[in-house]
Formats: sequence, C-alpha cells, structure tokens
Amino acid sequence: MASAPPSSSLLILLILAFAALVCESRLSADYYVKSCPRFNQIMQDTITNKQITSPTTAAGTLRVFFHDCFNDGCDASVLLSSTSSNSAERDAEINLSLPGDAFDLIVRAKTALEFACPNTVSCADILAVATRDLLTMLGGPHYTVYLGRKDSRISKSSLAESNLPRPTMPMSQLIDIFTKRGFTIQEMVALSGAHTVGFSHCKEFSFNIRNDTHYNPRFAQALQQACSGYPQNPTLSVFNDIMTPNKFDNLYFQNLPKGLGVLESDHSLYNDPRTRPFVELYAKDQNKFFQDFAKAMQKLSLYGIKTGRKGEIRRRCDAVN
Repeated sequence: MASAPPSSSLLILLILAFAALVCESRLSADYYVKSCPRFNQIMQDTITNKQITSPTTAAGTLRVFFHDCFNDGCDASVLLSSTSSNSAERDAEINLSLPGDAFDLIVRAKTALEFACPNTVSCADILAVATRDLLTMLGGPHYTVYLGRKDSRISKSSLAESNLPRPTMPMSQLIDIFTKRGFTIQEMVALSGAHTVGFSHCKEFSFNIRNDTHYNPRFAQALQQACSGYPQNPTLSVFNDIMTPNKFDNLYFQNLPKGLGVLESDHSLYNDPRTRPFVELYAKDQNKFFQDFAKAMQKLSLYGIKTGRKGEIRRRCDAVN
C-alpha cells in the first residue's frame, strides 16, 4: 500500500527549510551589505589604526590566519582560549609564538562590529578580511574575500601540533602537508612568499646555523650574533627578509639563491628540484608572484570553512557562545 503524500503545508515547510539552509551556506563578497552595512568601514578603520601604531601587526595576522586555516580550516578556532577542561590551539607549543598584536586586532574589530551589528559578523570572516587588507597595506596584491564563514566550536592543541608544518621538516613532508589539503607544489611555493614580511624566532633556526652550508657565510655570522642571547631571551627574532622586511615584494625569492634564507625550509625551497623552478620564476617576475599568491590566498581562505549550522557566530572571539 502506497504511503500518503505529505500535506502541502509540510511540503512548503520543507522547501523553506532547504532554501534557508542553502542561503545560509552561500558565501559572497557582499555578504554583510544588508545585515551590517558599515562592515567594510569598521574593518578598514580598525586595521589602519592598529597597523599604524603596531607595524608588525600585518605579518603577525598573516601568520595567525595561516595557522588557523591549516588546522581543520579557516574557522577562527585558533582564537579560542583554553578552558579548565580543554587545551586550545593557541596554547599548542607551535602556536605559543603567535604575536599578540594579531589577536588584539581581531578583538578590536569584533568589539566594534558587535556594537554596530550584534551577533552578525563571524570571527573567521574578520580574520580573513583583516589578513587581506593588511597585506595590501604592505604593498601586496588584492584578492576577493568571500564572506559567510561560521566560527568553530572546537579548538584542540593536540590537533595543531599534528597538522601544522614546521620549518625543520624535510621538503617531502612539507609538500605532503600541502597536497593533502589540495594545494599544488607551485601554490605552496607562492604561499611561502609570505616570508617576505615578518620575522622568525631564533629558536626556529639557531641550532642549524653552524651546520647548514646553504647559508651565506657572512649572513650566518650575523644570525649567530643576533641570536647569541637566545637561551636567556627566547623572544629574540630576526626579519625573514633582511632587505625589505616591511614591504610585500618578491625579494624573499631573490634572497634564497644568495643563501639569505633564515629558515631551513627557506633553503630547501631553492635546493629541492621540485620547488626551485618556482622560486626562480617568482624571483624574476614579481607580477607573476603576486598573481599566484593572490589566487593561492583566496583558495586558502576557503579551505575547510564552516557554514550553515556547522558553526556559530561567536559573541566573543576567544570563547564559544
């Protein structure tokens, strides 16, 4: 015996529910145009003020964004604080050096946006837009950020330790980490160009300076002197690009053949035959680097995002609702 067809009212409810789910899950560049009309202006004002007062904010925010996205997607899980029952990502050993200015920027932007349009803008969207806008402030390429992400309710330090790449990893392992997330070797090299700004802590490379013959000898000596007090002062760091450390350009790639890379992974990019052709390409052609970097960043910003009911819009970026 055939079952009775559902009533017309039930069909309507099902259609409306499905339509709402589809709409809720769709990302767009103007996602907040109606729900938070001042979104772009608030973001611009907050970012500009923070970067002017703390010029290292841009590079720091880029690093926080990368650490967030590569650990189970761009969902602001790295912004959550630990609780008595859970050790969050930001307390993982690999994340302890993430700069406070980046977290402060997100808090400022979230506070202003909650005042203007409560419970509307996700922390994940704030981090994605802040990263893009700060990069352009440093002279980097502009790319469209599609909005509508939700914030994760889960953040575990153990996942960060196992998911994030480290500068001491062999190139095969680094390539594997990227390709498992759908990124090509060329996209990995393009994203590595983010090292054209910012700095690295001495603890990430000082043990290797004397043993790695790929360093320019004078540069190695300068690094040893800069990091001589590292055991007593673990916060000591050096610029990734010693030529133009606060400008987003292709000098990072030009430095690598000269032995002026800071990290072991920097040297590996030039010395490995799988990645060297792209290093040479970007060293010669900044426009090509900018073009590929922008595409890779846009792709990264959409990796593993949470939409619809898979996440929430946190009222505070450091705690779940």
